[in-house]
Amino acid sequence: MLNSSFDTASPSSMSNMSGRWDFGGEKEPLMHRIHAYPAKFPAFITQKAVAHARERGVEVKRIADVFCGCGTTALEAKRLNTDFWGCDINPVATLIARVKRNDYQKTRLEHYLADILRSYARRHRLHYSPYLKDDRLNYWFDEGTILELSRVKAAIDTVPEGKYHDFFLCAFSNILKPTSKWLTKSIKPQVDPDKKPVDVLPAFEGQVALMIKALNEVSEQPGKPTKKAASIIVTGNILEMDFAEPMVDLIVTSPPYVTSYEYADLHQLSSLWLGYTDDYRKLRTGTMGSLYHDSDFNRDIKNLNATGYGIVFQLYDVDRRKAKATARYFADLLKTVRQCVKLLNPGGMLLFVIGNTEYKGVKIDNADYLLSCLVDEGFCEIESTKRAISSKILTPYRDARGKFTTDTTSRKVYAEEFVVTGRC
Repeated sequence: MLNSSFDTASPSSMSNMSGRWDFGGEKEPLMHRIHAYPAKFPAFITQKAVAHARERGVEVKRIADVFCGCGTTALEAKRLNTDFWGCDINPVATLIARVKRNDYQKTRLEHYLADILRSYARRHRLHYSPYLKDDRLNYWFDEGTILELSRVKAAIDTVPEGKYHDFFLCAFSNILKPTSKWLTKSIKPQVDPDKKPVDVLPAFEGQVALMIKALNEVSEQPGKPTKKAASIIVTGNILEMDFAEPMVDLIVTSPPYVTSYEYADLHQLSSLWLGYTDDYRKLRTGTMGSLYHDSDFNRDIKNLNATGYGIVFQLYDVDRRKAKATARYFADLLKTVRQCVKLLNPGGMLLFVIGNTEYKGVKIDNADYLLSCLVDEGFCEIESTKRAISSKILTPYRDARGKFTTDTTSRKVYAEEFVVTGRC
């Protein structure tokens, strides 16, 4: 049975948690910032989610994130010495998440870095690289930069396979946009004709130094665990996975927003350089919220409840393509909830951070649709709390070029989002 916090949906019931999810109580560890990633939710959400679940009697032994992205939940679960299971459809995301979750020996990292630099130096006469054949990379990089990046990448590949190889690949991935013509901090792929790309090797060495500093900061936190928490991070689509039995106590996640980001496009440089694909557009397939996601409108609307149906047909009157993408997104969000039911142990809790969007005057109320899905799937103790977007990077305004800005005269995009919780 649902509790009164959802049944009444009154202002007083919503205010019981007012402010709880707005700000954290500590400075976010540097490890969360080792790689740029769009739309990260604040790290403190996971810590507060665990406290929230325990206050309601949930014994949290394993945390999951079904859209794990760059590993925010994974790292916070590690700091809590809690087992973790996560997945993401994007291989760049799961690379970053694994690196954040892994433990490393500083002396071995320094040893491998020295090997990489020696290997790089031996390739000083490199005049050709197979990456020069890639038209997409030639669009973003000049020939000299491609050759320099090729030298670094080849040197990294001399590191034995495993987590240390991943560490240096992650560092390499994060220098690709600064060394390219990509418009800095843009939320869509754009060339900056005035940009002077940074030099490759200093950027790589600086990135590795930053990551080692971040590791030292995390390892120096008080209270070393007596037992190392387990972690599984897989690359795959949560919508297509089979779960033989429940295995987690708390899910903390943030699904993509409909038609807001094309993650495959935003990660195209890393996907191509790291060999995850020969055509980044292939990685759009199956991605929730993508305009390019395969859909069958007639099939999708049959899976929607009244809340979703109403939103989709308001959109249909102004933009049929957006309406079809939204119908696909809503159908996938419902399937996500059903997958969470399979993952959660009896009495377990899920927490979604989700925001609403707007298109040509039509409000796409993702939070309200998610709430209706939780009700339909039998969740109880459902709560929905509005939280202010507190990130200084993710401001609610964008300028004409799509960059985030603090200019309040610019286009307003997001000023708030919702924390939605429920018990299985």
